[in-house]
Amino acid sequence: MYGLKKDWVLEKKPRVCVLEDYMGAEARWCPGCGDHAVLNSVQRVARDLQLAPERTVVVSGIGCSSRFPHYMKTYGFHGLHGRALPVASGIRSRRPDLDIFVVTGDGDCCAIGTAHWIHAIRYNMNMTVLLLDNNIYGLTKAQTSPTTKMTERSNTHPRGSFFVPIEPISVVLGIPNASFVAQTVDWNPPHLYETIRAGHEHRGLSFIRILQRCPHYTSHVFAEAQRDTSRILYMRHPEGINLPDAMSKIFKNQVEHDPSNISEARDLAREDAGVLPIGLFYKKPDALRYDEVTAEGLKMSAAEKIEAINNALDRFMV
Repeated sequence: MYGLKKDWVLEKKPRVCVLEDYMGAEARWCPGCGDHAVLNSVQRVARDLQLAPERTVVVSGIGCSSRFPHYMKTYGFHGLHGRALPVASGIRSRRPDLDIFVVTGDGDCCAIGTAHWIHAIRYNMNMTVLLLDNNIYGLTKAQTSPTTKMTERSNTHPRGSFFVPIEPISVVLGIPNASFVAQTVDWNPPHLYETIRAGHEHRGLSFIRILQRCPHYTSHVFAEAQRDTSRILYMRHPEGINLPDAMSKIFKNQVEHDPSNISEARDLAREDAGVLPIGLFYKKPDALRYDEVTAEGLKMSAAEKIEAINNALDRFMV
């Protein structure tokens, strides 16, 4: 504008998001539910990494854990039972600019969603997948889940489950092209936070199993490990998930584990060892990513897309 002095021009201040910018509706999980700790950690990670709320999306299926999108002030998709991962993969294929979190449960992911789970790991599209595993179907009131321990009683197995439970970490470590596999617990907020943050900073699909307490149905399952840290095996390595010395020293059992060693990771993941390992099992930064393929052509003009379609159809001319 004519006559406008340069010193009158206002400089746009950099945007700074605070914790409240990520807080959605008040969480309605039961008091003492481990989901509260996971929600708090995800919100803190979003704030500390300054993820723009309008460019962040949380996708879920069905279950207690899948209420997560309602409690984040971001975009969200509360999907169908077991279908969180294909929805998230579709979002990633069209919107490579978004930060994507997938929240699922042991029933949602490891039962009805098993096929999607396996192929999502293989596709290795860039997203952070949080498996909240409380060893039970909680929302539908205590049915045996794929991770329920043998002899544990439920409404579907009142005399105790006779199935050997699925080991989610071992399953993922057996899927080709897995690129980030970690485990943590909801009752250790520092380790929970660091694990989720490391998973988000990884370029590819980060699979994080979170051992999560259900105060109503499986409060006893992880009670001993919560009281006695000798039941936890803390995996440490410069390339892994590490805590400050003041926090890490509470773990009596520790092991130096190189996350590039998948054979050793598979040995550590076996749940018959009597301890619960936490940390980064495996990481492969150069694993192939399918979202880099699906992103091809996103910037094509309408005319270019029509031409490409016509060229493709010409191949079928007789």
